[in-house]
Order: sequence, then structure tokens, then C-alpha cells
Amino acid sequence: MKTDKPDELQETTARLGTERLSKLLLRLSAPSIASMVTISLYHLADTFWLGQLSYQAIAAVTVTFPFYIAVVAIGVGTGVGANALASRRFGERNIEATNQVAGQIFPLTVVFGVIFTVISVFFARPVAILLGATPDIVALTVEYLVFIGWGMLFILFRLMSRNVFHAAGDAVKPMIFTIVGAVLNAILDPFFIFGWGPFPEMGIGGAGLATTITGGIAAALSFYYLVGGRSVYRLKLHHLRPNLSIITQIYRVGLPSILMELTETIVFILFNRIVAGFGSITLAALGIGIRVIDLAFMPIIGVAHGLLPIVGFCLGARLWKRLWSAVKLASVALVVMLGIATIILEIFVPQAIAIFNSDPELLAIAVPGMRILISTLILMGPAIMFITTFQGLSKGWTAIFLSLVRELVFFIPAILILPRFMGLNGVWLSIPIADVCGTAIAGFWLYREYRLQKRSGIWDNAPGVEPIPKVVPADPPAPD
Repeated sequence: MKTDKPDELQETTARLGTERLSKLLLRLSAPSIASMVTISLYHLADTFWLGQLSYQAIAAVTVTFPFYIAVVAIGVGTGVGANALASRRFGERNIEATNQVAGQIFPLTVVFGVIFTVISVFFARPVAILLGATPDIVALTVEYLVFIGWGMLFILFRLMSRNVFHAAGDAVKPMIFTIVGAVLNAILDPFFIFGWGPFPEMGIGGAGLATTITGGIAAALSFYYLVGGRSVYRLKLHHLRPNLSIITQIYRVGLPSILMELTETIVFILFNRIVAGFGSITLAALGIGIRVIDLAFMPIIGVAHGLLPIVGFCLGARLWKRLWSAVKLASVALVVMLGIATIILEIFVPQAIAIFNSDPELLAIAVPGMRILISTLILMGPAIMFITTFQGLSKGWTAIFLSLVRELVFFIPAILILPRFMGLNGVWLSIPIADVCGTAIAGFWLYREYRLQKRSGIWDNAPGVEPIPKVVPADPPAPD
């Protein structure tokens, strides 16, 4: 079957509109969940090995989180835009247009990859200070930034290409690529950090180098399958040339997601700097807490990756009831999953943190802080599904509005005010407060969108929906 004919839609893509939702969502989400959990396990392994060096090493990597979020903002935001646009073109059965969309990730990867490499490698020290590094960890932070800087192009391409695969209903390949990279990274970490065998002892720089090498391997696998005709796409050279019209459409959806994540970067920098005021050991406690919580949080991202192409396809194919049923199913499933995760984490917080570093001072800070942070974990699943739905509906500005409400209206005032009265506990409490308020606003806004769409009449002419026949009263029987 040739995929470049508009009338021939690949079976994997067609199933987005026909397969039973529970099976489809599981099929699309499970590989992404597996890959995201693998990444989380790698981060846990990375934190474990760095914890054997010192808590300062953990603190230095923690400080770089906002920079990584900025990179992810570009990669995921571009990918989200490409995903939504390509899945919509699939829904319209326009295969050539999907190839055009997929090809744009190549020039975009090069442009943004060069920018982030220059910033990370040549401006590492001012970046470290801006991110909130305390004087005792500035040198460690700079060393780590330089080594991961050479892998920026790999990270960006992997993030963008993953969304392109997802748009075609293929979540297995990006899962395999991600797992391969994460497993190799976890294996190489101790060799480069501690100088095992023939490898040099590089400390925290070794962790950065391992990340760059294995990121390159994962990116190469993505490139091979995307360009080599081993996917639903059939990319040719002219598809890879920059097309300003398509790029504009990608960022019409993706730009709000990018701005949303960049806002997260700014907020995280503020958060880092406030936490740093309590010392580098508090930064280390924050880093360990985030890594442990990520293990429960990553499935949310995986389900979002599964939901987005379904929403985009249903929008293009005008399958409105199927669209909203998918959103409901994803949200309810995550509530159950995260409820179980919250109970387990609340019980075993001390044991989980002690695995990475058993310093009594660090434990005294990290245990109560983490228990506060995970208290509203159960709300994060539905909140992200709500925002993902707006992205799939090509209403990216609504998505960024809802995200900004959480960050600017609730979180920033809380993080600036509460620590003045409650100390470090006020820092931790600012996140659950923002989660509760942000989820409530997003839920209300999505329900409003549902009601407006249903009242607009577009459901009446949806494919597969038969018009309701009018009941005409029968003529009264003639008198005898």
C-alpha cells in the first residue's frame, strides 16, 4: 500500500476513528507510559549515583531543571503543533499534507538545537547563576551544563519526532527509542561518573556526557525509521525544506504550548531561587522529591500523548461524541491510578528518599516537603487532560490561558507570600494550592467548551449520526 495517495489511509491511522476507545487509549498510551516511566527510572538512577558523590551534586542538577524545561518547551511545543496538525490531516485523509508537516521538524531541530547549544556551552556560568545556583554548587552546575549542551540537538529531535510518530497512531517506535536511550544512559552513568574500567573519572560531568551520548543514539534511531520509509510517512527531500506556511500552522497550535512551558521555566527559576535561600541541601531535597514524584507523574504525560492524536483525529473527522468520551475515559483512569500512587508514596516517603542520600538533615527537610507536594497529585491527571484536549481542538491559546492562570494567578502569589509566614512549609504548600485552584478552573472551562459545542448544532451532522426523524401526527380517522 502506498501511503502517498490521499485516498489510502493506513490501518494504524484509521483505527483512531474506529477502534474501541478503552483499547485504543491503552494501545496509544501504554508505550508512551512505558517510555516515560523508563525515563523517570533513569533519572532516579542518575540521582542515586550523584547522591553517592554528594548532596551538592544532586543540588547542581536540580538547579538545571528550568533550563531543561525550556528545551523541552521548544521540543514538545513544536511536536504538539506538528502532532495536532498531522493527525488532523490524517483525519481529512490528506497523506501528502502529513508528510509536509512531518518534514518541518528537521529544519526546526537544527535552528533551535544550535541556539540551545551555544547558550549551554558558552554561557554556562551566567546561566547557572541565573537559575539559582548557590556559591558552593556553581562550578558543578557549569560542568553539567556544558556536557549536556552538546546534546541539545538530539533532545529536540527526539521530542519532535516522537509527536510525529504519535500523530500517525504509532506509539511503539518512539517508546523503544526512548527506552533504549534511557537504559543505556543508566548503564553508562556510573562508568563515566566514577571512572569504572577504562573510563575516566568525570564526576557530575560524566553524568552529562552519558546523557549526550545516549541521546544521540535515541535520536539516530528516530531519524532512521522516520526517513527510511519504515513508518506511515514517506518523506522526500522537498518535505524537509522549510515551509513557512506549515511552520506557521504548527506554531499556531504549538506556540501556546511553548509559552506555557517557558512560563513554567520562569516560575521554576523563581522557585529555585526561593528554595536556594534555605541552602543547597534544600535544593537537593527538592531534587530528590521531584525525581520520586516523577515516577507517578510520568504516566500522566503518557496518557496525554495517547489522548492528543485521538482528539485531533476526531476533530478532523467530526466524531464529536467519540472525542468527549475519550477525554472522560482518560481523566477517570488517571484519577484511579494517581489515587493509588498517592497512598503508596505517602506511606513510604522516608524509605524512598533514604535510598538516594541518608543525611539526617536532608531527610528532615525532604520527608515533610514531599508529603505536602504529593497531596494533590491526584488532581494533576485530569488537569493535564483538560489542557491536552484544548490543544487537540487546535485551541492552543485557551490551553496557555489555563496554564497561566495556575502559574500567575495562584502559584506565584502563594510562593511569594506563604514563605514569609510559614517558612519552608510555605514553599511546599504553594504547589498544592495552585494545583487545586488551577484544576478547578480548567475543569470548568472544558465543561463550558463541551456545552457550547453541543449547543452549536455541529453534532447533528456528524458522520455516522443519523438525523432524528420528525414525528408527524397521524391524520384523525374519518368518521364512519
